Amino acid sequence: MLKIDNLHAYYGKSHVLHGVSFDVQPGEIVALLGRNGSGRSTTAKAIMGMVDWEGSIHWKGQELHGKKAYEIAHLGLGYVPESRDVFPNLTVHQNLMLGQKGNGKNSRWSFDDMYQMFPRLKERQHTEAGVMSGGEQQMLTLCRTLMGDPDLIIIDEPTEGLAPKIVELVGEYLQALKARGISVLLIEQKLTIAMSISDRALVMGHGAIVFQGTPDSLRADNYIRKEWLEV
Repeated sequence: MLKIDNLHAYYGKSHVLHGVSFDVQPGEIVALLGRNGSGRSTTAKAIMGMVDWEGSIHWKGQELHGKKAYEIAHLGLGYVPESRDVFPNLTVHQNLMLGQKGNGKNSRWSFDDMYQMFPRLKERQHTEAGVMSGGEQQMLTLCRTLMGDPDLIIIDEPTEGLAPKIVELVGEYLQALKARGISVLLIEQKLTIAMSISDRALVMGHGAIVFQGTPDSLRADNYIRKEWLEV
């Protein structure tokens, strides 16, 4: 589905990613783990055409090099950035409308789905997004991305700054995506949630993949966890 091979990425003259290779299969949750600065967010931005990169990124057999972010999104890739990026002067419902693909008739997701999954958004559907809490904005960004009916969603640190109950809700939400056949590339620092819901785990360090395997194999690898994950 998504296949990345020998990916190098740059910010100006700064070489950030060094030959990253991995794939994400249909209906799979893959956790991309690592410390801050390891290259995880840059990997997401490269996939979405937001940074300069070299190598190969194939989506459903189609090379993405040279495509703009909106073109990549139209191909069925969704991206939830860590910065959340809601439209602050628009209401919750208006934000969701902006994410909607076409008229929404053939989408797997509806406004009712979003409000059922996160009742708080239904309560605040006429509230401007800019006055909501960080947790509420995170829910909204996730749902707005889903309204575009992606086949794979890249989520960068979805639990950052959220209360434990909301973190648990986000975990359930991501499993609901998988149940509907949507693949997830989850960039996360909280090992507990990432390891509990993912099918495979990748660990990044210094712009390269230093581990690929199942959550169980990562739990058993004390060296990788101490060297690349634990503070």
